Amino acid sequence: MIHTYPDTNENLIKLESNLHLIDERLQRLTTLDKLSSQLVFSDITKAQKYLAEILEIFAEYDHPDIRLNYHLNTALVENQLYNYNLSEIHFRLALEILGERGDVNQLAETYIDYAGTLLNLDQTDRARFYLNQASKYLESFPDDRLRVRLICREGFFHLKFANYPKALKAFLDCEVEIQNLAGTPDLKDFHFFTLIQSGLGTIYGLLNEPQRSIQAYLNVVDFCEKNGMRSRLSWHYLNVGNGYMTIQDFDNAGLYFRKAIKVVDDVNQQARAIAYANLGYCYLNKRQYKEALELFSTAYPLFKEKRDKNLANIEWWRAKIFEEEKAKKALKHYFKALEFAKKGQDYRQATGILKNIADLYAKELDFKNAYDYQILYNQAVERFLFEEKNTEIRELEIKFTAERKEKEAEMFKLQAAGLQLKALRAQMNPHFVFNALNSVQNCITSNDTAQAAKYLAQFAHLMRQSLEYSELEVISLEKEIEFLRNYLEINMNLRFEDQLEYQIIIDEEIEEDIYGVPTMIIQPYVENAIEHGIRSKKKGLIKVEFTFHDENTILCIVEDDGIGRKKARELQEKNPGFKDHKSMGTRITQDRLQILLQSRNLELTAVQIIDLEDEITGKALGTKVEVLIPIMDIQIK
Repeated sequence: MIHTYPDTNENLIKLESNLHLIDERLQRLTTLDKLSSQLVFSDITKAQKYLAEILEIFAEYDHPDIRLNYHLNTALVENQLYNYNLSEIHFRLALEILGERGDVNQLAETYIDYAGTLLNLDQTDRARFYLNQASKYLESFPDDRLRVRLICREGFFHLKFANYPKALKAFLDCEVEIQNLAGTPDLKDFHFFTLIQSGLGTIYGLLNEPQRSIQAYLNVVDFCEKNGMRSRLSWHYLNVGNGYMTIQDFDNAGLYFRKAIKVVDDVNQQARAIAYANLGYCYLNKRQYKEALELFSTAYPLFKEKRDKNLANIEWWRAKIFEEEKAKKALKHYFKALEFAKKGQDYRQATGILKNIADLYAKELDFKNAYDYQILYNQAVERFLFEEKNTEIRELEIKFTAERKEKEAEMFKLQAAGLQLKALRAQMNPHFVFNALNSVQNCITSNDTAQAAKYLAQFAHLMRQSLEYSELEVISLEKEIEFLRNYLEINMNLRFEDQLEYQIIIDEEIEEDIYGVPTMIIQPYVENAIEHGIRSKKKGLIKVEFTFHDENTILCIVEDDGIGRKKARELQEKNPGFKDHKSMGTRITQDRLQILLQSRNLELTAVQIIDLEDEITGKALGTKVEVLIPIMDIQIK
């Protein structure tokens, strides 16, 4: 998908040409809406212009759908202009409209975009809430495109908490999935591609992998250039230049800093200011001092915030230029640099500057000042290390809090799944209960009272087990197998007489009585095999096998020689009796198992379903379900 570059400019030119010919208000409003939606990610200045005209037309002619788009597009524009509070206001106004007339996918998309602004505002709890809401909607109403965007936002969420492994995994997953999206991509898809690559560039830079960081940022630049996406291009050029500067490739760094300066993009004044300053540093390292000083002078007034660390850098670099011949002038700039570093509370910067001051005094044979500033340098190093440790502790605390909240959310989900399972266990399968009691009644009416009493006792025992186990989260594997055996016995003898056979095989290394497993975890899959695989056959076999997968998990294989999933689906469509059976238990159980595995940091797939087929004819031979069960501590009451 992402390798295709449609000519977006051609479409924009056509829309803009048509706009000049349109006077009718509604038609003009519609065209302005289309234009602003496309320009949000390519030309912010033009997008602002058309959004302003839309607002003027609203004074005399309102249109709810276009008003919704107006707030969404304005929110996105203000976010890119770093006006995050304004962006949030427009997102809230959009959500009010969506509450009245929006569909689920629109809400999910807006929540994902809104979370981006909230992360920029450092409102991480609210961002997490809206990402969770979007995730819930997408579980019920899947959308691959929105799912990629959601994972991308989650990547930046993890990045916010310095959880680099999770952030890296999210961005790498997105990088693969965005390539495989169906349909024609739009500029918003392209925008998220640049976010993914930028996220990768940031992480690789933080992980001290400059070459990978540079390549990710080059991917962004190449993509933006090919698709006319200029709204953040100066920042992207700057990122590439910074990457090259890290590896001291000053020629390539300078090339991209010049590109950042030349981009006509008024909204990125800060990026251009940094580019001027860093380009000056490149000239400094090439000993082209005149050019370096001119660039520093150009950059200086562009920094609005006087606590900006870049001002300290400029003064620091100026000092280095004058150090060889004009020591007093160099010291003047060093002291200014030190003042800016202190204002910005950048202790790393301050230590470097103090060291240079001490060295310069020593070079000038002013040993008293050299000694004094060496002492200050030593104190600054201690302060820097102290602050670094505090920062590390704060990051760990933040990461711990985020992980705890994530685990809490997983536990709530697990508890909800557990409650649903309890309800299912308590009622069992109505087909099973009805047919079993019917068979007992037939034994009674046939005067086979001994057989009726035997099966009724067995059925009562199974019901009692079901009610007892429904209150537990964990039971021994021995009890799980006993329950399973009773369930299969009653099905074999009462519901499917002479129709069903079963086998339960247990690896001799497994000590059933000491290993704990989640309660009644296999019964839904056995039930599924009976209802969908065996029910419509004259004779069928279900085989249940337990073996060790590893020291943390047991592998249970439920295999049937039934009609196969394809034929079962066909029967469900044609036969109302089959259609009535809905295996909610298997879906809930799978969710429950996956959460339990994740909570133990086991990166495993809980359930895999395999269609068994004849290798030559392709004929269905049944279904095999592989279930990974986490080994748990048995509850003692």
